[in-house]
Amino acid sequence: MPKCEVCFRHCEIKEGARGFCGVRSCRNGDIVPLNYGKVTSLALDPIEKKPLSRFHPGSNILSVGSYGCNLRCPFCQNSEISWSDRAYLFEEEAEDWTPEALARAADFYKRQGNIGVAFTYNEPLIGYEFVRDTAKLVHEMGMVNVLVSNGTADLKVLEEIGPYIDAMNIDLKGFTERYYNGTLGGNLQMVKSFIEEAVKICHVELTTLIVPGENDSEDEMRAISSYIAGLRDADGNVIGENVPLHISRFFPRFHMTDRSATKVSLIYRLADVAREKLKYVYEGNV
Repeated sequence: MPKCEVCFRHCEIKEGARGFCGVRSCRNGDIVPLNYGKVTSLALDPIEKKPLSRFHPGSNILSVGSYGCNLRCPFCQNSEISWSDRAYLFEEEAEDWTPEALARAADFYKRQGNIGVAFTYNEPLIGYEFVRDTAKLVHEMGMVNVLVSNGTADLKVLEEIGPYIDAMNIDLKGFTERYYNGTLGGNLQMVKSFIEEAVKICHVELTTLIVPGENDSEDEMRAISSYIAGLRDADGNVIGENVPLHISRFFPRFHMTDRSATKVSLIYRLADVAREKLKYVYEGNV
């Protein structure tokens, strides 16, 4: 049976069926992305909303999203397009865009301060083929590409898109397997491997959402910031202290309404903890 190699799940997919993400399917014996060119969200955003604080600050970027995700975060803020039952309806409801059309749109919005395309909103790596094909054209037009991702993908996917990506914001959602692999349905080791290779090829900023009772201890923040501080570039030089970290406030939503929003004071305290190792720490949603 054909096997998808995008992430740690390695879904074996029968002809006509879908993998866990709801996007990758088997057609004539080949694994293909059903969301190729299916756009559910399109907006011209400030680059800081990605969030990227140290990559072309003050500029705008054309943000595009599709549908589907390979995680199951119970607090997902884009659940309608990421992992609700309705997400799969977007094969009919989404607008069809070619890579050429999206690159032209990005070029059109240069007059409004646009610098390129950001692949975001849902998880872009489950449909990396569209990211790769579009990003190549965006580069040819002299613009940049940004990836906003959970980083849950095989390094072969990074090799495919890496030459065309200029900046990434990657979620490092926590630092325990209990939380990452259990609550979120992810794989902490795969995310760490992705981050370690991504910093070798482009500008990377990381985001940690602080969820009360899950990943909100000073010890865990010290583990996260120590890990980041040890990241190395392609030449083996330690560069991690210069990798920006966004520490964001949780608000109850979707399937996680059993706890209050993260206290603002806690976000600031954890940011100070992170600054023991890192130069650039930003408080989010405060």
